[in-house]
Amino acid sequence: MELLNKTIILFLLIILNQAAIAIEEKNYNKKQTENQEIIHLDITENDNQNKENEWIQKDATKDNTDTEFSIFDNLIDTDENTDHPFKIEQESLFGRIYKKKIERTSIPSFLLKDELTFKYKKGIVDKIQLYGAYQGNFKFNFENTDYDTEYGFGFMEAGIIGDLKDKKTNFKLQFNFKEGENRSYLQGLITDAYIMNTAIPHHKIIVGNSRNQVGFEGGMSSYVLPFATRSQIARTFGNTRALGARIVGNYSLIDYSLAYNSSDRFFKDFFPGSEFTGWVNLKPLGKTDGKYGEMVVGGGINAGHNNTDYMVSGAYASYRYKKLAANFEYSYADGYNGTYISTNKAEGFYGTLIYRINQKLHLLARYDWFDPDKNISNNARKEYSIGVNYFLKGQAARLILNYVFCNNDNTEDSHRIILGTQFLL
Repeated sequence: MELLNKTIILFLLIILNQAAIAIEEKNYNKKQTENQEIIHLDITENDNQNKENEWIQKDATKDNTDTEFSIFDNLIDTDENTDHPFKIEQESLFGRIYKKKIERTSIPSFLLKDELTFKYKKGIVDKIQLYGAYQGNFKFNFENTDYDTEYGFGFMEAGIIGDLKDKKTNFKLQFNFKEGENRSYLQGLITDAYIMNTAIPHHKIIVGNSRNQVGFEGGMSSYVLPFATRSQIARTFGNTRALGARIVGNYSLIDYSLAYNSSDRFFKDFFPGSEFTGWVNLKPLGKTDGKYGEMVVGGGINAGHNNTDYMVSGAYASYRYKKLAANFEYSYADGYNGTYISTNKAEGFYGTLIYRINQKLHLLARYDWFDPDKNISNNARKEYSIGVNYFLKGQAARLILNYVFCNNDNTEDSHRIILGTQFLL
């Protein structure tokens, strides 16, 4: 199995990183290899009983805001004397990538973080990190006797993050190269463009264009989604950015996100109206240090005006204990402002089960029900999904396999198989 893993890593990284190899070796210092991104899971000396599963508690997403802004937290055999079949020169770019020990899957990590991070002695900027993100999916669609295949991008992005010398101010600029619905290419080109300040303890203040917390999964980073596609309520009501100001608070028993934004999406109009987005999570087991698992219960609203009034409300609950995790989310909309504006009354619900066999292999199952218009009877859509995630290098190199059965009240049922690859550089 170990030999198979290494073979897969070699094959995928050689193909993906041919262009990136040209940037290496110019000013490389061998000492840099000692500072590679190594994400170790803390080991408690007195916890020998649970040593085998010590990674379970640490690799847990407690809330969306931690995941979304975690990128700011940390702005193969290399012995030349052995005959190992995968012997790699320690100085090579590929060798450094291969040696990286990226184990956590609850946050985004980047394969070329060290190589694409630059520190400055002069000026107000302390350091910056360049990054790229890509997820490509083969889709095999079956509907009665019809069969077709397609290849699409889950995401294709590049950006820059950095911090100032005051150590309390960060910034992010991200570009999206994937074409989207109901917008021009240029309107969707810039997704994130904001400044974040952390001067207030336990708080982040964000000003600019950033991801909107419309629902739990709707506000989740694309890089850590369990399935290749979001749930129906998340992709209909959420998965948006908005221009405005936002404050995020994070404590052991509660976290919250409150935002006042323009109701515009994708820079189509100049302030067509205002909106409020608020989300609060309670963490009743936050003081138990994971002894009884991790629990989150939350809810929130997104309300505003853009040619028409709209309001989306929702509730969320999740529980994670050892290798098993479950989450549930319900949402109701009296009009909504997602990727497009609608006056429909709609509602939906999904439930997800995740079993982590080990750090690399996760099994998934989801039930997803959605009614796009409450005024029309017998038009609900149900999706039954199962999936497998295999993490070669955490979320930085991930293989995805999903099967989805679509059961529709007023249209033909269909089946979909998705094969995906994800790379964060």
